[in-house]
Amino acid sequence: MGHQTSRSSISIRNLPHLFLCMVFITTGPFKCFASYSRATELLYTVNEGLPEGVLIGNIKADLQLGLSVDSPLSFSLVSKGISGQYVSLNNSTGELYTSAHELDREAQCQESLGMQDCLLLLDIIILPQEYFRFVKVKIVIRDVNDNAPQFPVSQITVSVPENAQVNTRLAIEHPAFDPDVGINGVQTYRLGDYFGVFTLDVEENESGERTPYVIVMGPLDRETKPEYVTRIIAEDGGNPPLLGSATLLIHISDINDNCPLFSESQINVTLYGNSTLGTTVAIVQAEDKDLGSNAQITYTFSERVPQSTRDLFNLDEITGIIKLSNTIDGNTIRLHKLTVLANGPGCIPAVITIQVSVIKVIFRPPEVVPRYIANEVEGIVYLKESEPVSSPIAFFTVKDPDEKNKVDCFLEGDGPFRLSPYKPYTNEYLLETTKPLDYEMQQSYEISVVAWSTHGFHVKTYVKVQVLDDNDNSPIFIQPVVELSIEENNAPNVFLAKLYATDADSGARGEVSYFLGPDAPSYFSLDKITGVLTVSTRLDREEKEKYRFTVKAKDNGSPPRDSIATVILTILDKNDNSPRFINKDFSFFVPENFPGLGEIGVISVTDADTGKNGWVALSVINGSDIFVIDTGKGLLRAKVSLDREQQSSYVLWVEAVDGGDPALSSTAKITILLLDVNDNPPLVLFPQSNMSYLLVLPSTLPGSPITEVYAVDKDTGMNAVIAYSIIGRRGPRPESFRIDSKTGNITLEEALMRHDYGLYRLLVKVSDHGYPEPLYSTVMVNLFVNDTVSNESYIESLLRKEPEINIEEREPQIAMEPTQQRVESASCMPLLVALSVISLGCIILTTILGICFCLKKDTKHHRQNENLEVQMPLNGKIDLHILERKPMAISNI
Repeated sequence: MGHQTSRSSISIRNLPHLFLCMVFITTGPFKCFASYSRATELLYTVNEGLPEGVLIGNIKADLQLGLSVDSPLSFSLVSKGISGQYVSLNNSTGELYTSAHELDREAQCQESLGMQDCLLLLDIIILPQEYFRFVKVKIVIRDVNDNAPQFPVSQITVSVPENAQVNTRLAIEHPAFDPDVGINGVQTYRLGDYFGVFTLDVEENESGERTPYVIVMGPLDRETKPEYVTRIIAEDGGNPPLLGSATLLIHISDINDNCPLFSESQINVTLYGNSTLGTTVAIVQAEDKDLGSNAQITYTFSERVPQSTRDLFNLDEITGIIKLSNTIDGNTIRLHKLTVLANGPGCIPAVITIQVSVIKVIFRPPEVVPRYIANEVEGIVYLKESEPVSSPIAFFTVKDPDEKNKVDCFLEGDGPFRLSPYKPYTNEYLLETTKPLDYEMQQSYEISVVAWSTHGFHVKTYVKVQVLDDNDNSPIFIQPVVELSIEENNAPNVFLAKLYATDADSGARGEVSYFLGPDAPSYFSLDKITGVLTVSTRLDREEKEKYRFTVKAKDNGSPPRDSIATVILTILDKNDNSPRFINKDFSFFVPENFPGLGEIGVISVTDADTGKNGWVALSVINGSDIFVIDTGKGLLRAKVSLDREQQSSYVLWVEAVDGGDPALSSTAKITILLLDVNDNPPLVLFPQSNMSYLLVLPSTLPGSPITEVYAVDKDTGMNAVIAYSIIGRRGPRPESFRIDSKTGNITLEEALMRHDYGLYRLLVKVSDHGYPEPLYSTVMVNLFVNDTVSNESYIESLLRKEPEINIEEREPQIAMEPTQQRVESASCMPLLVALSVISLGCIILTTILGICFCLKKDTKHHRQNENLEVQMPLNGKIDLHILERKPMAISNI
């Protein structure tokens, strides 16, 4: 057997070689295996994405091998490579199923995504050798629409000139791609907004690729709308179709379709003959709506402007400023007409005319000579805002060139400045400040010093004062006290607030940095640049409800200035604390017969949450028909009076539920122990009836036990300690019998004689030692002294007669032996005190033992369904019929 197994394993290992050998045999002279050695192909088609266990095909059934083969066939995959992991082959039935590896056409056939066919190739061998067959299985993975079209970029930009003709086509260089094939691939494109000037067309080439084209359908004007932004949407042909989109930006490029234009055609200018060189005569400015080089404008004089005028006036070809470039004298023409051309690329020049009238001046205007004290650069005076009041700016010397006219000098313009004569000189004026300068209020002033002669000639000297900023402003918080709130149990690094402070200073002096104060806890963070306040840890309201700390805003001036704000962060409560009882277990000791709705005790419970989340409602889960609890005060009450003999203890479960949403709760165990009260007299269990009797033989020896009285008490402790005594006797010699006060055993005291025969009736008192008043019961013990009972009816007639019994008032003694000596009362006082102390200790010990007894789960079973003898009134006459009562069941306490 071992050799055969080895050969089998070798043959399986060499199956590919065996197959080649079989093919060779079939083509050679050995034709006996031809019917079973031929290769076969099977073709199956499945959808991609099928779950595990979907049947692909049954090779045995599809090759119809079931009818022609008697022995069982074995099917196995020749190679379990990449293709084999997607299928599961049943070796005995030939059933081919999908495996746990999901078939994904796009992943399986990445190199042929654009092709329709995606094949999974399997080689399967059928054994045993007499039925050998090599089967090639081709599984066509059919595409499903599980991929949406995607654009390679999120934004596509196309550019079109504004003079593009209608039907101009613009190709989208980044078409959408869909891994699916056929109808599931990209089928069409559309725009989110066509703007009334575009449409979209799709062209398909010979390989099936679709390219979208934007087509211009209307006139474009860059000056009106420079660009169009919309969404281009690609849609496949699946059911339902899937969409993909990208932003399409259509940029309208500029062409030189606008020329320079002047806003007016002529400017009239008056020029005094005494004007100095460089005086600005006029400024011309044209506008071209194009962009860049298409909007470049140059200004030139027209060829019609004579050379003499060109020599007198200078035109800046870039700025369009016309200045006086030569001296006006008596020979200068009084009227000049300057024709200026605005030239643009490829445009007809725009034309404007400047008519300059030169007024001859007989008297020369006054001269103003400034001498600056403050820092001056190119006519601009720089003053720090920290300069004091009356800071000097400049001296102005006013001269009359003809030295014949009076010249007045004054200041024009708004600002904290004054121009006053500088005495004792007559032609000197001092310009100075009148108020402190404030850069934050106004950064610059433009004033002019005007010199006016008596002939009406005046000269203006313009002065521009630039105020320099100083670090004179501290950062100012928008809120000096920032009150924030956040719920407790926040996520770490949570955003609290963005603090913001402004600084009116400029430059680095106005840049503000933020810092936490020294009183801020370490787990708060404040971004130095942005002022974002965060907390890195989880806050617990029960640990701390409110945080108060300072933050500082500091500028970058020299020296720096800062300001302080206070942050008050209030932690809002979440219901994250369950109600908590002061104790897990509560125990209350209550005397039985406690009045209904009396206060048993207080259940104390707290909740660390606040508000509604900290409001606690108490309820009794079990025993709600007996006990109630006051939700507000936690007082536990019993609806009815409680009887220890019915139930000695109660175990309650109290639930505390808070007012949160969702509510949280907790429970506590309440044990109520009932303390015994002497409310039950002893129950006589034997003898069972006052009419029963016992035969006592005369030969009974003295000291012999005759019978016993047996009783129980439902109470506990001293309330259940029973004493027996004979309080009434009747018979021939009634003193012949005595009873043990502790055990209730009745014994014969003296020997019985012949004359002692007859019926003895003993009235036994059974008493407890309860406090404050002991309770008792009585029972009649009937003893018939005789040799035999020959006539029962006679005895029963005697029992039915009402006996005349005298009641003995002597109480039974339990613990103390009778004493023979009389002791004086004075000498008994120490003994009585000692006995009182001992008795009090016994009562306390008994009470504790009773409590322990009540807590025990295993209680003793008492006798049930015993007759209960009722109390007999202690009078001289006893009605025996009264002693007959119905038995009372004694429950197990």
